[in-house]
Amino acid sequence: MKMSIFVFLLFILIPIQFENPEAGINRADSDDGYELVWSDEFRGSGSPDPAKWGFELGYVRNFEAQYYTNRKENVRIANGKLIIEARKERIRNNDFVSPKDKNWRKRKRISEYTSASVTTKGLAEWKYGKIEVRARLPKGVGAWSAIWMLGEDLDELDWVKSGEIDIMENVGFDPNVVLGTVHTEAFNYENGTERSGKIKIKDPHREYHDYAIEWTPGKIEFAVDGAVYYRFRNAKRSYAEWPFDQKFHLKINTAVGGTWGGRKGIDVGSFPLRMYIDYVRVYQKKL
Repeated sequence: MKMSIFVFLLFILIPIQFENPEAGINRADSDDGYELVWSDEFRGSGSPDPAKWGFELGYVRNFEAQYYTNRKENVRIANGKLIIEARKERIRNNDFVSPKDKNWRKRKRISEYTSASVTTKGLAEWKYGKIEVRARLPKGVGAWSAIWMLGEDLDELDWVKSGEIDIMENVGFDPNVVLGTVHTEAFNYENGTERSGKIKIKDPHREYHDYAIEWTPGKIEFAVDGAVYYRFRNAKRSYAEWPFDQKFHLKINTAVGGTWGGRKGIDVGSFPLRMYIDYVRVYQKKL
């Protein structure tokens, strides 16, 4: 096809703008009104930034088999990634005792598994926004990985009353399925009434995917790689249904076994289990 001189000049004078592969990630200058307010790109090496991350330690919840530590063997930054590693190893615990299930935890003097759980509690909390975590998940029956949020009033209220937002959960016996879930006093797994959606994705243990929520006063949307697969709406009936008008902090962990992750046992041949986090980014509306 012949090109006119006018079109040819227009073609060479107007610069071509190729799509920026980061455009779907960095929304600081986007038209949707969000700006980046907090992030960790995990540059450098060693332990996570103590100004951004703390650790859960010991036996914490859900009758899980692992003992959480802050050792480099279980949590570290390397090659631009945060690595959370669950290991099959015997370790003597420090007799950490939770207020619940005291007798069971006192008996577990020697732990058979270790892992890590990092949290922004006491360091960074947010009310509404877009939270994006790019991650590669571990693969192995018994693994239970999660990216999730808990409410600011957790210490004053019981867990379920404070609310929980599970941005991503994945268990090893169903490796290609991830779930997004909310738990509240009215809707929670203890009553079998939790509000949840799930999506099947290809090779989450081999490929990185963006796990995200967009949280507003009216809804929480759950997405993978920008595709929304579940939406929880605020019916504006009670705090028991919607405790999400407060600040929440973030947690990232890989558990072993437990009430859900351990339903089909633990494959000891799959260890070590490694969860890789490329980045965590939080966006909020411009004031």
